[in-house]
Amino acid sequence: MPSFTDALGVHPAAIALRSARAEILAANLANADTPGYQARDIDFRSVLAAAGGADVMATTRPDHIATAGGAATYGGYAIEYRQPLHPSLDQNSVDVQAERAAFLDNALRYQASMTFLNGRIAGLVSALRGD
Repeated sequence: MPSFTDALGVHPAAIALRSARAEILAANLANADTPGYQARDIDFRSVLAAAGGADVMATTRPDHIATAGGAATYGGYAIEYRQPLHPSLDQNSVDVQAERAAFLDNALRYQASMTFLNGRIAGLVSALRGD
């Protein structure tokens, strides 16, 4: 039997992911002039792996190196540091242009997920009313 969560699809999880990513990108922009600040972003590969959408490397022997044991997280999502395209003298890795572009892309995708979710909810309400 389908559940209410199944009816909403992936959109609630996508909204939570986009919200957490917006906070991380905003922190990157806010620290663009902070010496030594390292830009961060959500590691989408680990998010997909946690959702069952990608293969995860497994350690099959005790001498294998663990890949995600010490990963930093934010809101339950694994984050990683960005590699700077243009290293700065003060060791700050924030590229303001790239961060703004990523923030805008994330905002558009967040809005798209909200639009899809609103459509799903409207469809469920319509079905419940018998319209």
